[in-house]
Amino acid sequence: MDQKRVLVADDEESIRSAIVYALKREGFEVATAADGEEALEKAASFRPDLIVLDVMMPKLSGYEVCRRLEHEKGLGILLLTVKNDIVDKVLGLELGADDFMSKPFDIRELVARAKSIVRRLDKGSETAAPSDSAAYRLEGLKVDTIRRTADIDGEPMDLTPKEFDLLALLVSHAGRVYTREDLLDLVWGMEYYGGTRTVDIHIQRLRKKLGDAHYLLQTVYGIGYKAMEK
Repeated sequence: MDQKRVLVADDEESIRSAIVYALKREGFEVATAADGEEALEKAASFRPDLIVLDVMMPKLSGYEVCRRLEHEKGLGILLLTVKNDIVDKVLGLELGADDFMSKPFDIRELVARAKSIVRRLDKGSETAAPSDSAAYRLEGLKVDTIRRTADIDGEPMDLTPKEFDLLALLVSHAGRVYTREDLLDLVWGMEYYGGTRTVDIHIQRLRKKLGDAHYLLQTVYGIGYKAMEK
């Protein structure tokens, strides 16, 4: 496996240094940023596989950095914060973060979670390899898992990576019912660090982007969601 790159963005030098040291020991190539603007600049030039991103930073918050990077494919984000509020966790996950840790944290756990995110991203890219069943259609909706594109009645849909993954999972198994917990595990690949509310919000966003075809994503009350059967 190629050497993976991690960008560590935190305004506290002592925390940056500790994370950098631990990640380098595990074979990661590491760059650092001390504020939100520098994090965006380094993300563009260093092209990391993962960003360990502090929420409370000068110039731009970690949430704003997430918002600006949400369309970057293959980029993992691990958020760090001093807060331990479920609302903050949900917000970070809604903005595209893959995982969330509250300060103070165990550096060994951070490294383990960083490795887990990178492995999931690698696994996701492998499953995107060409196959005969790369494109799925459901009425006017087409989802191409090789090109990672979706269109409705011929019009391209502007989806975040998590929105695409969620839509692709449901459409490729049309009619199958998934609980919110199933979707968190299969799409976000985690336990409920942000709770099941993040699934509901992503479904709402997908329905809005589907427009008149919003009925393709159906709620199974008391259980979860499914794509309409063909």
